[in-house]
Amino acid sequence: MKKHREMTRREFYAAGAGVVGAAVLSTRAGARGLVMQAPSKTRVVLVRTEDRAEGVKKCLDLLNINPFQGKSVLVKPNFNTSDETPGSTHNDTLKALLARIRDMGAKGLAIGDRSGPEPTEEVFDKKGIRALAGSFNAALLNFDELGENGYVKIIPPGSHWKDGFLVARPVVDAECVVSTCCLKTHQYGGVFTMSLKNSVGVVPRKGNTLMRELHSSPEQRRMIAEINFAFRPALIVLDGLQAFVDQGPMTGPRKDAGVFLAGTDRVAVDAVGVAILKDLGSNDAIMKPAVFAQEQIARAVELGLGVSSAADIVIETPDPASEAYAERIRGILMNPGRG
Repeated sequence: MKKHREMTRREFYAAGAGVVGAAVLSTRAGARGLVMQAPSKTRVVLVRTEDRAEGVKKCLDLLNINPFQGKSVLVKPNFNTSDETPGSTHNDTLKALLARIRDMGAKGLAIGDRSGPEPTEEVFDKKGIRALAGSFNAALLNFDELGENGYVKIIPPGSHWKDGFLVARPVVDAECVVSTCCLKTHQYGGVFTMSLKNSVGVVPRKGNTLMRELHSSPEQRRMIAEINFAFRPALIVLDGLQAFVDQGPMTGPRKDAGVFLAGTDRVAVDAVGVAILKDLGSNDAIMKPAVFAQEQIARAVELGLGVSSAADIVIETPDPASEAYAERIRGILMNPGRG
């Protein structure tokens, strides 16, 4: 992977990478520029369940949007490794999502990710993803193997990357991206790994030192948020049936959370997810800071990638059990000193 180029602003918008509002692709690291226009309020749906297919169904029913009709849809799972969920996306969750997206009128499906340290192709094999993709006639994309023209260079405003980063071109060019993530902590500097951190998988490992730069930087959490400047998913679905409340992202102590989340705002989904980890009881890096003081979230807010406070999140539920739990989570979100 030797050749790539920066996108022009016209190409950036035409590819659908910009959010509705003003988004500017900076031309050099550290440049000042406009950020994406964040919404004033956003919905996150919360479903208490022990069944993944039910979780996906109830989340999408309640969210009641259809960004898939007539579009080619790229699903970005969490395939960092092949470890058991929440180490990686559960096949049942991915299958339920693909079925629902197809049934809602998508004209084409793709699954795309890159893994690491475990090789991507091995993860696909161990998890049976080739067969799953084939059953939906979905393309399977390895973001480490896209060829010399398969990546786009992105430099966000005020970037903490030395010279920006590369993003898989299929993600930037996609008509519709769906991100499905897990609920867990991250012991190697990320603190937590949900929808914002799931976007790290769109940055290739092979042929560059970007992951070495990310993991060695004291600005790692801000850099994670900045990757999300490159694209906007139409939907985020978080599988929180089980959570890692310490260690992670591959293995760690588990607790049953019994919850699914969905929304269109990565900041809001992650904020609710962090509040759930606080409710479960987690490590100091989760428990001590207020939710919106987490560096991933705070930097994403600076870039206009989502809502700016807990007061801007509207948690919706389908039933009394879900509502009772949501009320606990609202209390954590709205009380900066709690946890």
